[in-house]
Amino acid sequence: MGLKKKKGFNQIFKDDNTYNEKNIVGFLSFAVLVIFALTDIITGIFGNELKISGTIFMAFVGITLGSFGIDGITKIFKK
Repeated sequence: MGLKKKKGFNQIFKDDNTYNEKNIVGFLSFAVLVIFALTDIITGIFGNELKISGTIFMAFVGITLGSFGIDGITKIFKK
């Protein structure tokens, strides 16, 4: 089973795979944003302020929107 899993992981990097890498990156970036939000809410409940760099936060927003935006454009204008 370990060999099949390893072989499947290598398939991600091929040009003719079934995985959409843009969606994977977008989802992971969105998950990080959700973790930021939940952590900020939890620390706010306890009276502490969570200091997140605006540059880092906007980078994750850009990655998320860029990944899903590029994938959406490719689906709309597919030829």
